Amino acid sequence: MEKMSELNLAASASTRSEHSGACEDPTRASAEGTGDSDSGSSGAHLPHRAIVEISPPDIADRRLASWGAIQADTVKIIRREAIEYSFQAERHLLIAYERAERHDGETLIEGLPTSTLREFNCKLSFVPAGRRFYGWETPRVLTRVTYFYIDLQNRLFDQGSGITSRTISPRLFFFDQAIWDTVLKLKAEVASCDPSNRPYVEALSLVLMHELFRLERTPPRAARLLRGGLPVRQQKRVVEFIEDHLAEEISLATLAGLVDLSLYHFARAFRQSLGVPPHRYHMVRRMERARSLLQRSTLSVTQIGAQIGFRETSSFTRAYRRFAGVTPGDFRRRRDG
Repeated sequence: MEKMSELNLAASASTRSEHSGACEDPTRASAEGTGDSDSGSSGAHLPHRAIVEISPPDIADRRLASWGAIQADTVKIIRREAIEYSFQAERHLLIAYERAERHDGETLIEGLPTSTLREFNCKLSFVPAGRRFYGWETPRVLTRVTYFYIDLQNRLFDQGSGITSRTISPRLFFFDQAIWDTVLKLKAEVASCDPSNRPYVEALSLVLMHELFRLERTPPRAARLLRGGLPVRQQKRVVEFIEDHLAEEISLATLAGLVDLSLYHFARAFRQSLGVPPHRYHMVRRMERARSLLQRSTLSVTQIGAQIGFRETSSFTRAYRRFAGVTPGDFRRRRDG
């Protein structure tokens, strides 16, 4: 479904000047670098100031703010119809999905396997400078996402900032609480459009980069897979079973029986493949589902706890605090605040 080359690029005209903390019109902010690139070249010279292209352009309500080193692009999809999006430029892209569910679709970051994940509320993705990002989907809900374009060549990130590396690996649909908290603070500044807040935003920008480099020191799960684990087909079968029975107590014997292994060998192979024991993986997925429900639903904390298998609200609250560092009620109040 790669039709981006056929799109009307009327939404890609350039922003001609950058103001401290100024809000910009996204229909004018896309491709200052597009004019710099040679359209007849092999693509070696990428645009610097490009933003994510969305098709059809009028399906998205967008608002941009620039602070020099980082530009934020908040996007709200306003109709449930097929969407395509694409990006490739000489700056990094961090994506924060607040609300994102689809009936069908796929997402690709160059260098990683294509994902067909259907629900990625409260997820993050990172596209390194120069890598291609592309996707299409039929949304199940009206998507809310914020794109953060990061220019590591900006003087904010010079040697005095403590940022000594310029390399960050691509990541698709991950979650990190520290990064999530920081991007929500940056997003809040888009709404304010207050130039006097620039020192605060620059401080947040530095924090964000240090958090990304901290994450870089923790390899993605795929890089931690060990030999002797479950074959891909068996992993898929077990993971899908857990997803379908999140609210239930699942015994180790039940999971081992799915792939015809002894309890000992299954537990060992599962941990080697997924990095955590089966019971821990099950609990993490329950908490991630709870976070998604807290983020997008009007269900009470008690109702959400019941949906993921907790009979007592107090037990759910304790489990969620261990997972997220805050209670479900505090998480929801921060979101609404």
